[in-house]
Amino acid sequence: MLIRQATLNDIQPIMQLVAEVVPAMRAAGNLQWDNTYPNAAVFENDIQLGQLWVADVDGQIGGVTAITNSPEPDYGAAGIDINIPAVTTHRLAVNTRFRGLGIAAALLQQAEVVAADKGIKLALVDTNTENEATNKLFPKLGYTLAGKITLPHKPGLLFYCYQKQL
Repeated sequence: MLIRQATLNDIQPIMQLVAEVVPAMRAAGNLQWDNTYPNAAVFENDIQLGQLWVADVDGQIGGVTAITNSPEPDYGAAGIDINIPAVTTHRLAVNTRFRGLGIAAALLQQAEVVAADKGIKLALVDTNTENEATNKLFPKLGYTLAGKITLPHKPGLLFYCYQKQL
């Protein structure tokens, strides 16, 4: 597996990954994503900003995530100091055919690499309270629960915010 920055050539396989992941998420009660988000325009913007990463497994996209260089303003409601420099992981997804290979952990490790390259000592991530897989994974990787938030673009859903001192 190779973790690398995504290119525009990756958009089609990333959208295929999303098309496979969304029904599995929704069937498990995780309504965080749907058929409108995330979309190709969101991923194209991430690529233009140099913040989209993929896990390349033998030439196939096994996972994807965006790693930004700032905390989300909404994280303040979880008690996170949004004035401290941080990397934040967004849109983390693993192709259903590649689950169990450590792809999500490898993509989260890439966030730590990005942070180290920028001299940042804090990593942040959020997930829907109903996402059992990530709510188990984040603590295993050293993230601690900071609190719950709501997001204006996802009414009715609750999200856990996690942080990790690097």
